Amino acid sequence: QVCLVESGGGLVQPGGSLRLSCAASGSIFSFNVVGWYRQAPGKERELVATIARDGVINYADSVKGRFGISRDSAVNTVYLQMTSLKPEDTAVYYCYSRRSDELYWGQGTQVTVAS
Repeated sequence: QVCLVESGGGLVQPGGSLRLSCAASGSIFSFNVVGWYRQAPGKERELVATIARDGVINYADSVKGRFGISRDSAVNTVYLQMTSLKPEDTAVYYCYSRRSDELYWGQGTQVTVAS
């Protein structure tokens, strides 16, 4: 059983920063890929950023240069550092992991960007 627990969401003004954390119940290196997706009201869930076991990172075009994904294997945690936040970044952010053909999701954390 894999458990992913997100934290760090909240309300921030445009231009501000937040850091999301995703704590995994096991070694993050047991997963092929870990990362973040988000879902805004009325929209489909979309990829934000992922990091593969070998360290290859992938970002959505909409967040390149503003968001950074990282991991700390000592505490089995994946981070999403978000800077220069925009109102259109408002969404529920979900931690995601994939192990072979199995997908795992966290419960989500709300990020709201508003003045």
